[in-house]
Amino acid sequence: MLAGGVDSLEAMTRKRQYGEVANLLQGVVNVLEHFHKYMGIPQIRQLSERVKAAQSELGTQILADFEEAFPSQGSKRPGGPSNVLRDACLVANVLDPRIKQEIIKKFIRQHLSEYMVLFQENQDVAWLDKIDRRYAWIKRQLVDYEEKYGRMFPEEWCMTERIAVEFCHITKVELAKVMRTRAKEIEVKLLLFAIQRTTNFEGLLAKRFTGCTLTDAPGQQKRPESPLDQTNPFLEDEPGDDGGSEKDEDLTKPRKPKAPGNPFHGIISKCFEPHLYVYIESQDKNLGELIDRFVADFRAQGPPKAGTEEGGAVLPSCADLFVYYKKCMVQCSQLSTGEPMIALTTIFQKFLREYAWKILSGNLPK
Repeated sequence: MLAGGVDSLEAMTRKRQYGEVANLLQGVVNVLEHFHKYMGIPQIRQLSERVKAAQSELGTQILADFEEAFPSQGSKRPGGPSNVLRDACLVANVLDPRIKQEIIKKFIRQHLSEYMVLFQENQDVAWLDKIDRRYAWIKRQLVDYEEKYGRMFPEEWCMTERIAVEFCHITKVELAKVMRTRAKEIEVKLLLFAIQRTTNFEGLLAKRFTGCTLTDAPGQQKRPESPLDQTNPFLEDEPGDDGGSEKDEDLTKPRKPKAPGNPFHGIISKCFEPHLYVYIESQDKNLGELIDRFVADFRAQGPPKAGTEEGGAVLPSCADLFVYYKKCMVQCSQLSTGEPMIALTTIFQKFLREYAWKILSGNLPK
């Protein structure tokens, strides 16, 4: 009976009857696993070898069918899914995992081939001021995929997410290249614009996908780090907003769950980090102008009068300076918590010394 099943399997493989092959192959494999302890018997061993040969032939045939339907060269794609290919994917689930990985890689590479042409050859479209066009393009492609090929691949393959993730990896590399080439053209407003659009897109991915393919996508890319907002002291709630002191009886009350981190955070936006020195230099300039304005205001208005209740005078510019510092820290922490953050703290130290010297020490009574 097992031999007959193997004969049928080989015949169906030659006829590419993948729909029937999937169920039969799984049954044959299950039977062989049942007889694994009898592999010393020549007939069982021979049948096992025939099954392996049939699986290898199946894998080769399936890959050839996908290559014919989705050629590596050219971007033209058929109008809709193929029943033969849909059944072939079901068979691939039972075969060597490398067959499935090769199918996924070939399809995604072909599906994104147009993107490579559009944004590699046209440097004007590839620049940061046109970054929205990249994300608009992939959104259209994902809709196109769902309409044409959504039912061709098994749902557990998560092909829509895989296409999006591969797009992100390609975009990260390409943006890094173009920014290295045109580094002198990067201005702070342009850089922040590109980062904002990119992080918005990463947030959109988190709403649409789970991130389940980030560790097993072709290429074995490392999962991007989640944002550190949950531990950022500058983003904590103000007292009174679920934050203030809690009574003992409140400790047993359920707390509002925190939003989960975005698994796609940094999957593209990490490429901007080497260029954040532009942002740091801009903050250096802004803080210099801010200190100059504080000095001018102090000279024009004089020192504040001592408060009757508190018993001491408070410089309004002091509060303004630290509010500005807080905003900078929040913004920088959303961009990077690495070297740029360290560089920003150095800038803060510099202008704290200037504030102390020009406004505080420089205006003490003599």
